[in-house]
Amino acid sequence: MTAQSVHDVLISPEDYLAGELCSEVKHEYLSGMVYAMAGARNLHNEIATNILVALHNRLRGKPCRPFNSDTKVRLRLRDQLRFYYPDVQVTCHPNPPDDSFQDQPVVVVEVVSESTRRADEGEKRDGYLGLSSLEQYLLVEQGRPSVLQWRRTPEGFVRELFSGIESTIPLAGLGLELPLSEIYEGVAFAPPLP
Repeated sequence: MTAQSVHDVLISPEDYLAGELCSEVKHEYLSGMVYAMAGARNLHNEIATNILVALHNRLRGKPCRPFNSDTKVRLRLRDQLRFYYPDVQVTCHPNPPDDSFQDQPVVVVEVVSESTRRADEGEKRDGYLGLSSLEQYLLVEQGRPSVLQWRRTPEGFVRELFSGIESTIPLAGLGLELPLSEIYEGVAFAPPLP
């Protein structure tokens, strides 16, 4: 997401959604302000695709469904309305097929890059954790096999780190596990600097 607003005036949610259907560039929406999103590199897309495929295969025949980065999440927060495009999301109560967004994701995944880290770990995390449906928020690193997760518990969200290619993330609400070996399948990591 870039720091420059596409418009200097506030945009209604209806105008934003209509514009996104015909726009060649994706935009995220924060309380009337619209921000263009930067394109992703092949490594980012490869990891996001691996996650989507792994979740799709495990959820086949079940009521919960994964969606890719073309489907927005609508966040109706106490004092704000936001629309984000997460890299992957899973919902068990999907919106109607004609909608371009989901309201009740149970899992949201962002593949982190240096240009998105601050938003993914800050404003987006805070927004996603405000969703009553959300059970897990995953931040997936690109440069090493590592996933930071916020998981809902009765006491609130807890932060957990899964590191190493042999690690597995339990997605208890979905009744499945997500191995890091599948998240990073085919990914060649750069050797560590001396």
